[in-house]
Amino acid sequence: MSYPPAGPQAGYPQPGQPGYPPPYSEMPPGQGYPPPGHVGFQPHPGYVPPGGQPGYQPQGYQPQGYPPSGGYGQPIAAQPISGGPPGAPGYGYNSAIMTPYQPPQGGWMNMPQGNPNIPRGLEYLTMIDQLLVHQKVELLEAFTGFETQNKYTIKNSMGQKVYYAVEDSDCLTRNCCGPLRPFDMKILDNYKTEVIHLNRPLACDSCWFPCCLQRMEVSSPPGTVIGSIEQEWSILTPQFNIKNSAGDTVLKIEGPICTFSICGDVEFKVLSRDGGTQVGKISKQWAGLLREAFTDADYFGITFPMDLDVKMKAVMIGACFLIDYMFFEKSGNREGDSIGMF
Repeated sequence: MSYPPAGPQAGYPQPGQPGYPPPYSEMPPGQGYPPPGHVGFQPHPGYVPPGGQPGYQPQGYQPQGYPPSGGYGQPIAAQPISGGPPGAPGYGYNSAIMTPYQPPQGGWMNMPQGNPNIPRGLEYLTMIDQLLVHQKVELLEAFTGFETQNKYTIKNSMGQKVYYAVEDSDCLTRNCCGPLRPFDMKILDNYKTEVIHLNRPLACDSCWFPCCLQRMEVSSPPGTVIGSIEQEWSILTPQFNIKNSAGDTVLKIEGPICTFSICGDVEFKVLSRDGGTQVGKISKQWAGLLREAFTDADYFGITFPMDLDVKMKAVMIGACFLIDYMFFEKSGNREGDSIGMF
C-alpha cells in the first residue's frame, strides 16, 4: 500500500481556492474562535473579551440556582461541631448560636448495654444519679376517698421514663389499714417485665412499738433479695437503714422532725454508713395547692452517688415508696402528718 506524495493532491481544495477557510486575519468578525491574542481577531458578541472576568459568559446570562448579583442569601445560622451521639439530629450545634439538642420528653429511656453482673432491668440505673417519682392521680380516690392501688411513673432527670410501678394489694387492707397496709409493689420496665419487686409486711411505725417497726424487702429479679430498708427506733426524727442482701448497713436515711409539706419540699437526707456525710437525699416535692389538698398523688426526687451499686440504687427506690406510705399517704383524703415519730 502506498501513500500519496506530499503537496497538492487532486480532489482536495487548496489554500486560496474556494472551500478552504481563509486565514484568521481575513475572517469576518464574530466567526471562529482563534486563540486569544491573535492579530485581527474580533470577539463574538455576548462574550467577555480576554482580560476581563475569567471565562466567557454570555451577555445577560444568569446561572440557575444562584441568587442574583448584588447580594447573597441569608447565612447559615449554625454549623455542626464535633461531639454528641451519632444520628441525633441537631446535636452538637454551637450553643452560642443555636439551642443544643434536647432529648425527647416523655419517651422511654434507652436501655444501656447489658452487664452480666447486673440483674436484668437494672442496667438503666448504671447511668443515673437522680430519679423522679410521680404518683398518678386516681379520680375515684380523689372524689370518694375510696382507697385504690397506687401507680407511679419513675423518670430520669431529662423526663424520660425509666420504670412504671403499680401497687399490688387487696381492697380490704387498703381501706382498713390505710397507710400502714401491707402490699407488694411491682416495678416494670418498658417491655412490661417486672424487674424489681417490693414487699412491705404489716407493722407499726410509732415510737411506742419499738419491736414492730417498718421494714421493706427489695428483690431483683423477683425472688432474689438484693437489700432491705429497716426503720430504726427514734422519737424525734425518722431514721432508716439501707442494707444489702447480707444484712450489712450501706447507707442511712434521716428525716426532719416535722414532715408537713406547706409550699415547700420535705427532705430526707441520705447519709454514709457512719452517718457523717450526706451523699444524697429523698425529697417530697411540692406539687401545687390543688394536688396537695385534694389528692395524695405525690412527687418525689431521689439523688444518690453515680458510682453507687445499682442494687443499692434499686433499694433507694424502695425507700422512697416506704417514706411515701409512712408520711404522705392520706387515709380517706385526711392528712396524717405529725411531729416526730409519735
